Amino acid sequence: MSNKLLNEAIKPAINTSPLIFLTKGGFLHLLQTVSPEITVPQAVSSEIQAYGETDITANALANTSWLVVTEIPPVPAIIQSWDLGAGESAVLTWGYLNRGTEVIIDDLAGRRCAAALDIPVRGTLCIILTAKQRGVIPSARPILEQLRLSGMYLSQKVINQALALVGE
Repeated sequence: MSNKLLNEAIKPAINTSPLIFLTKGGFLHLLQTVSPEITVPQAVSSEIQAYGETDITANALANTSWLVVTEIPPVPAIIQSWDLGAGESAVLTWGYLNRGTEVIIDDLAGRRCAAALDIPVRGTLCIILTAKQRGVIPSARPILEQLRLSGMYLSQKVINQALALVGE
């Protein structure tokens, strides 16, 4: 099997905040636009479970079969040196050890680490834009507005630039 095919078989890993925003907004299913299954590092699962079993994201994580909670190997020193949270570090470790595999992170420091280590990265905003580009959703604007109402910070400038990319 070629490396390309091997990497395509590896599920992208997601961090805590994209899971929370997509769940609170009612858009968790849009993750399947990028992959039929998503890796949720155990550290991310623990962060979410800390909110309690009645939390909407904890409930979704427990009841969504395509969100696959996975134990991640120890964080390499090169990622530890960025001094990120446990969830970001675990997600980045997954991408670092599985070259070419995408990670889904909103945190700016985590995204900078991914870029420095040549790990493909996308955030919640890009999930929505991808869904629009692939025809999964008719319009990105109402979803972005709902995400803002759910607590995700997006400046009007960023929203306008993103919507321009998808012809809205």
